Amino acid sequence: MNVNRKTIFRLKQRLYETDTVIGRPRSGRPRCTTQRQDRDLVRNYVNNRLLSASASSRQTRGSNNQRIKANTVKRCLSTSGLRPRRPCIGPILTQRHRYQRRYAPRNMARGIASNGEVSYSVSNLDSALTMLMAVYVCGEGAVKDTK
Repeated sequence: MNVNRKTIFRLKQRLYETDTVIGRPRSGRPRCTTQRQDRDLVRNYVNNRLLSASASSRQTRGSNNQRIKANTVKRCLSTSGLRPRRPCIGPILTQRHRYQRRYAPRNMARGIASNGEVSYSVSNLDSALTMLMAVYVCGEGAVKDTK
């Protein structure tokens, strides 16, 4: 059974003394959720990451049919190594968006437009300095002024 002998001996002794193997009440604050409810909360969160802590607290009744608080759900998830987060609200990114997000800073630093030409807009001092550097490095015909 892969259980230590002393564990079996203690369970057997407790059964003879108290006619049950269920643990005795301990000191400390009573729990508002059972271990099974904690497991259910974790399972529900893993299956549905969009479920907020307050929504799952409204769905779950604690022991003695009490309402549990959102902080209880957060604490339960954090003990399991999970963090209840709100879903990010924003546009769905396509493959092109991901490519531009990844490579746009490099291309902007080099001054390369999407069509391959070097183009700058002279709107502030930094752009003007960048344009002068591009003229110096690439030559006069490589720079287009866009406004």
